[in-house]
Amino acid sequence: MFTIEHEFDSTVITLIDEVRQGSRPLFEDVVITAFDDRVVVAQASDDGDLLTAVVLSIEQLDELRAALNLPEGNYRMTRR
Repeated sequence: MFTIEHEFDSTVITLIDEVRQGSRPLFEDVVITAFDDRVVVAQASDDGDLLTAVVLSIEQLDELRAALNLPEGNYRMTRR
């Protein structure tokens, strides 16, 4: 399950873990906040004491999107 919220300067997507009962432990929600120039991916620790965040530039996000559909190897994207 996921939610999408449009804020003044960003879009916030929250990924909510859902699994069949007993198949595995639930993971904490992942919150993705997209700004004009960066994307922040954050997740709380299991006990909620620590928030881990990764900040990606828009270019890194483009490369991640491309990498999900490519085989193993080294690549460089050309920018227009």
